Amino acid sequence: MIVRIDIDKSADSFGYRVSYESEEMYADDGLGSIVECLVAAVEGLPPEAVAAELWYDRVVSGTYPLSVIGRSIEQVAQHALNTTAMIDDVMPDR
Repeated sequence: MIVRIDIDKSADSFGYRVSYESEEMYADDGLGSIVECLVAAVEGLPPEAVAAELWYDRVVSGTYPLSVIGRSIEQVAQHALNTTAMIDDVMPDR
C-alpha cells in the first residue's frame, strides 16, 4: 500500500492529511513543522503501508519507502520544501 501525505502550511503552523485511493484516513493540524507532520502521519499508518507519496503545498516531492522517511526524515522534509520553492519560482501565481 502506498499512501498519500499532503502537508500544508497555514499562518504559523502545519497540517497534514493521509489518504489512500482518494479516501482520507486521518489528519491533524496545528503542528510546528513538516518533520512533526511526517512523524505523526507515519506513526498512524497501518502495517500494510510500505511507502508514501509526499505533497507539500500542492506540489509532489516524491514517493518514499517508509524506511527512507524513518532514516532520513529531515532530508525528506527539506526536499519537499525545496521542490515546492522551485515550483513557486517558475509558477509564482499557482
